[in-house]
Amino acid sequence: MAMEREERGERGGRGEDRDAKKRPVGRRKLCKFCGDETIKIDYKDAGLLKYFITDRGKLVPRRISGNCAKHQREISTAVNRARMIAMMPFAVTGT
Repeated sequence: MAMEREERGERGGRGEDRDAKKRPVGRRKLCKFCGDETIKIDYKDAGLLKYFITDRGKLVPRRISGNCAKHQREISTAVNRARMIAMMPFAVTGT
């Protein structure tokens, strides 16, 4: 037991492992809509909304898209409205 403790101490123990798992700090994504006030979120603009939908038909999360909470809610509402009037698919079917 004593030898095992000494070996851990020489390797640095757990503290060294924690430092190795740190993620690189990148640049924070900015909300596209906060940066440019001229862009409006509208359910009739399927071309804009398609960038916030995955190939499976799901909404892209905030942490990926970089939207703020306010605009992510607006996008969610717009996508749901576009789906109701069949401008966007609920789910992608096929192979």
